[in-house]
Amino acid sequence: MSQAAVPRRLDLSVQYALPHEALPTRAQIRLWVRAAEPGAARITVRFVDREEGRSLNAGYRGKDYATNVLSFPYETEPVLLGDLVLCWPVVIEEAAVQDQSAEAHCAHLIVHGVLHLQGWEHEDDAEAEEMEAEERTILAQLGYPDPYANEKI
Repeated sequence: MSQAAVPRRLDLSVQYALPHEALPTRAQIRLWVRAAEPGAARITVRFVDREEGRSLNAGYRGKDYATNVLSFPYETEPVLLGDLVLCWPVVIEEAAVQDQSAEAHCAHLIVHGVLHLQGWEHEDDAEAEEMEAEERTILAQLGYPDPYANEKI
């Protein structure tokens, strides 16, 4: 199927596995995902507690701690398929340490995660600089400040 024939539809599932009044709305998440991926996509975004975040990070990355965002890419063509898991307590803590709003930090992590779903990496300095520049551009278009101004994620 050619790119022109693929609908630019975004199928977004948002799962809230913990209660929290500051969690972003589905509409906010859709805006952030769409800013990073304007093409056809089927993405699930799940917000989890520290225990589930730690379990997933240990199981999939061999790292026994809760991390801010995990990306699980499945396919990139003709439709981007993947899951993002955000550990909400870590997101909140990092936002406070970095003197950012939870909303701005969450937007950054979702953009960062969607770029990972597309195949972006930051394993070396050159890749990191390129990915960070793309994140800055997307977030600026959304009206958010430079997420790397104070501290890296």
